[in-house]
Amino acid sequence: MQQAVGDTLMSPMTPEQFQDQTHVDVDVMDRLQAYANLLIKWQAKINLVGPATVPHVWQRHMLDSAQLSTFIPKDKKIVDFGSGAGFPGLVLACMRPDLDVHLVESDQRKCAFLQEVNRTVGCGATVHNQRIETLAPLEADIITSRALASLDKLLSFAQMHSLSTGICLFLKGKRWLEELTEAQKNWIMQVQNHPSRTDPAGMILELRECTHRHEHLKKCT
Repeated sequence: MQQAVGDTLMSPMTPEQFQDQTHVDVDVMDRLQAYANLLIKWQAKINLVGPATVPHVWQRHMLDSAQLSTFIPKDKKIVDFGSGAGFPGLVLACMRPDLDVHLVESDQRKCAFLQEVNRTVGCGATVHNQRIETLAPLEADIITSRALASLDKLLSFAQMHSLSTGICLFLKGKRWLEELTEAQKNWIMQVQNHPSRTDPAGMILELRECTHRHEHLKKCT
C-alpha cells in the first residue's frame, strides 16, 4: 500500500492497485472509473475535492470510502451525511447494489454532480439536496460521514435519522481520539475503532447504541 507522509501522498495509486486491494469485479471498476473521470471533468468547474488530492483520487477518495464496505452487512439502508463529491456514500453505492444509499448534501452544485454520476453510472442512490436537520427522519440502518463535522455534531444528526438499532461509521483523521473523548462527555455509546487503510493517523469509528446523556438520565429517573 502507498503511504501518506503528513498530508502528502507518495506515488498515486492506480485503478489496478485499487482493484487488487478491494477485490471488486470488472463491473464495479467500470462504474468507479466512470465516476473518477466525471470527478476530474467537474473539478475544473467547481471545487469538489482538494485540488492537491485529485491525482490521488484512487487512494485518497475511492479506497478511503471503499474500506467501509467491510463493516456493512447486506441489504441495509445507508444515509451519508454531507456527501460532497460522494465520499463515502456514492462509492459504496457503486460497489454494493444490495444497499439502499441516500446521499444528503446541501450544496446545489455538488448535488448536480452527484445526480450526474448517479445517472451515468447507474448506481441507484437517492440524492437529497437539503440540510440534514430539515429532512424528515430517514430511519437508516447505517449512518456514514467523512470530513463534515465534529463527532458530537454528527451524533446529534444521527439521532435524527438513525433507527434505534442503527450503526454509525465515521471516517476520522488524526484528531479522532480528541473528538471521541469530547463526544463521550455528552454521549453514551459502544465504540469500536478500526485503523484506516489510507491514513496512518486516521481511524474508522464504529458506534452503536448512541444515547445522549440527558436522555439516559431521564430513562433512569
